[in-house]
Amino acid sequence: MKSIEIRKELTDEWENRGVQKGQEFAILTDDITQAWSGFTTKEYKKHKDLKKENLRDNMTNLELVLNMLAEATTTEISKGKKPKTLPENRKIARQGGTIAGNTRKEIEEKTGKKIVTKLNAKQLEEKRQNDALKQQNEMEELFS
Repeated sequence: MKSIEIRKELTDEWENRGVQKGQEFAILTDDITQAWSGFTTKEYKKHKDLKKENLRDNMTNLELVLNMLAEATTTEISKGKKPKTLPENRKIARQGGTIAGNTRKEIEEKTGKKIVTKLNAKQLEEKRQNDALKQQNEMEELFS
């Protein structure tokens, strides 16, 4: 729910700045996504082997949090700088995405794990179930 709210604040800000729905929103979304994840939206969906599915619905928690950070940061920068043209909005979109991208890189450095994964919602659910089963088996071994 919070992800939807953050996205709505961003798109409202874009509308206030004269950005056109559709193609221009897509361009700015790609700029943000590329800056934080290293992929355009289309590339990211392909990376996760998605066809028509919603990308957000197929993100891990950290992917979603970083996407939200990128969008919220872009909104705040835009409110401060008040861009008037698409090129100005694109620059701000990349700035917001870059802040989240730097955060992603720092997390990856500290954990030794990639944040942007190929896992989609179906695979994430299978992983959760397998992890729960493994944990249950470990608990049973401890108490047997």
